[in-house]
Amino acid sequence: MSHAGGGQWNDLTQRLVSGGIAAALGLWAMWVGGITFHILIAAISGIMIWELLRMIGSARVAIPMAAASAITLLIAMELPNGYALPLLLAPAMLGVSQVETHRLTYAITSAAILIAGFGMTILRDDFGFGWMGWLALVVIATDILGYFAGRFIGGPKFWPKVSPKKTWSGTVAGWIGAAIIGAIFVWYGQSGGELIAISVAISMASQMGDVAESAIKRKMGVKDSSAIMPGHGGMFDRFDGMLGASIFLLLVEQIIDFPPAPVPL
Repeated sequence: MSHAGGGQWNDLTQRLVSGGIAAALGLWAMWVGGITFHILIAAISGIMIWELLRMIGSARVAIPMAAASAITLLIAMELPNGYALPLLLAPAMLGVSQVETHRLTYAITSAAILIAGFGMTILRDDFGFGWMGWLALVVIATDILGYFAGRFIGGPKFWPKVSPKKTWSGTVAGWIGAAIIGAIFVWYGQSGGELIAISVAISMASQMGDVAESAIKRKMGVKDSSAIMPGHGGMFDRFDGMLGASIFLLLVEQIIDFPPAPVPL
């Protein structure tokens, strides 16, 4: 989401380098698909759960719980969807007895991470590289336009008590960026015009994921979820928007025919 202005550009180079490496790896795995993409998503999800456990003060069980969660998610990806559902919730249920504090935060957030990861693999497996790319581009456009609009334009804060750097200018810029991505897909005949509105809604869900992670960090008194990605913080800091977007898209797929069919000329 957006960041306030003020001329603080010292982290931009680190963000571009580490973000570029992560984007290249993700793009390659998305293109290859299959087990390669599954392993990458399971690994990222496991790292996010490791970060979550460290943030809430349960570092003692962070590594084993993260590894178990990643393995469980990977197994779930290889099963029919109906059989996978209990596995997606099992780490959250079992982990409640292992964490020392903030059990509800852990249970809800860890379940959301695994469900979002599972949703991304469904999108790639069932709809192909192009639609997984669309989801990623919507989230990336939301983040990048929000970042630069927030820094150049600034203005009123979105939710200062939770995330004091995020601005309304960046928030709206993210919606515009998402609408442009949707419009490009419509223009090239990949979908009907509804996709533009869906893209904006996905952008909003992405921003909600960002705010939710900011709320957890603020509650725990930490700036970043970890320092794995220079300039970005941790995996949770980088992929919080994808969590919200992926979970929301799973709901969208139950409500409408996705992707919306192109309108015949």
